[in-house]
Order: sequence, then structure tokens, then C-alpha cells
Amino acid sequence: MIRVLLADDEAMIRAGLAAVLATDPEITVVAEADDGRAAVELTHAHQPDVVLMDIRMPRLDGLAAARELRDVAPVVMLTTFDEDEYVAQALEDGASGFLLKAADPRELLIAVRAVADGAAYLSPRVARRVLAGLRSGLTRPAAAKRKVEALTPRERDVLALVGRGLSNQEIAARLRLAEGTVKAHLSAILRGLGVQNRVQAAITAYEAGMTE
Repeated sequence: MIRVLLADDEAMIRAGLAAVLATDPEITVVAEADDGRAAVELTHAHQPDVVLMDIRMPRLDGLAAARELRDVAPVVMLTTFDEDEYVAQALEDGASGFLLKAADPRELLIAVRAVADGAAYLSPRVARRVLAGLRSGLTRPAAAKRKVEALTPRERDVLALVGRGLSNQEIAARLRLAEGTVKAHLSAILRGLGVQNRVQAAITAYEAGMTE
């Protein structure tokens, strides 16, 4: 069972998210928060597998809350299209994904399952903006390649598949490894690259040309 915490200051939004999640028998909502501070406190109390977090909330905004929860639970930021200027900051702060509130309900289920499995998730429209930013010269390909070259061959294999969006389970099947071994490699990759989460590792893989 995938345990989810919902954090949004609008009750109607929370109700809608809960209704969509309820269509999947393997997902359950364990708590709801109407501000960022409550989201942090409830996450510590309930230890959910995934936190769905609105960006703009009272007391503590979603970005600050995600930063506090970086080592507690994976956070998927909920955003409207005009808020995607916060994507880079959120990824730097440790968010595991971005989901547009206007997305197809099925995308919500896909995102929750992906992040619960250890993968990252970006809504396609958000992903396009991230990639556009990378292509516009904001990348550091030489530095990324140097970091990647310091990894072991197997770690590079895993990183390449992370960059292509595969989950831990999919990587394990592709490389014929135990899922626990993939997780161990991923931890070593994050340390080796000096990044905080899977999304940042995937961006490094892209910068290094590993996803082409």
C-alpha cells in the first residue's frame, strides 16, 4: 500500500486529489494538511511514502516545506502552469517531482506510483521547460562529464537509466540486478555526483549526454 499525505490550503483541491487517489486500491491518503507547517509536522508523524505539496500555502510555503522534508519523505510539488519558474528552486531544494494541477487524473496516479518506487516525475509540460533551460546554455556539460567519469562503470549504467526515467524496479530488470543493489548504487551515485536526489542526478545524466 502506498501511503500519501496531501498538502494544499484549498479544501476542494484536497478533496479532488483524494477522490482520484481513491480510484487506485493500492493508494491510501493517511493525512491532509492545509498549510506548509502542518504538512511538515504531519509528515514526521505519519511517515508517508509520498507527499503531494502545493507551492503556495500559508505559514510555510511548499518550497520551504519540501526543503525541511528532504530527508524525511519524497515530495511531489503541485503547481499551476504560471508557477513553473519555481521548478529549478524546488529541484535544488530536494523535490522528487512536479505535477500540474490541470493534468489528467491518470497522471497523478502515475506520478505517485513512480515516486513511491524511487523514481522522479515531471509533468511533460514542466519537463519541456526544464529541458529547454538545459539546452539554452544553463548546463555545465564539461563539469557533468567529469563527475560521471568518477563513477564506477556499473554506477554509470544505473545513472544512464535514471536519466531516461526508469524506476528502480525497471533498472533492476534491465541490468539483472536485485532492486536493493540498484538502491545501493543510487545512493553511491548521489554521493559521487554531490546531488541531493534522483531528479538532480537525472539532470546531470542529461548534461553529460547519457540520455541521447
